[in-house]
Amino acid sequence: MDSSALIALAEKAAHHAYSPYSNFKVGAALISSSGSVYTGCNVENASYGLAICAERNAIFHAIAAEGAGMKIHSLAVIALGHEFPPCGACRQVIAEFAQSSTHIHFLQDGKVVSLTSEALLPGAFALSPSP
Repeated sequence: MDSSALIALAEKAAHHAYSPYSNFKVGAALISSSGSVYTGCNVENASYGLAICAERNAIFHAIAAEGAGMKIHSLAVIALGHEFPPCGACRQVIAEFAQSSTHIHFLQDGKVVSLTSEALLPGAFALSPSP
C-alpha cells in the first residue's frame, strides 16, 4: 500500500473523530509489519487530559490485535482542514513501536511529507533493557 492509499484511510478515519472541544478531526492509519491495517481517530473528553490522539489510538488498536511485539511498517496522519505532523506524545509512542525503516506520512503545504521515525523524533527517549 502506498502513502496515498494510507493517507486516504487516515482521512476516512478522521471523519469518525469525536472533537467537540478543539474541532480538529484527526485520523491515522498504519500498516503493521505483519501487513495488517489499523486506523484510529482522536477522541476528546471534557477533562482534556483524558483525550487520545488518532496516532496513539491506531497504534494501541494494533497492539490490542497483534500483541506487544507489533511493529509499525508505516503510518499516516491527517487532520481535516489542517496540516501538521504528529504531536510530541505521539512521536514518542511511534518511536517505541517503530522500526528503522518505518515511515510516517503527513501533509505539509498540500504535499505528502514522509519521514522516518528517527527523523521525526531524533534522540527519542528509551529505557535500557534490564540486565
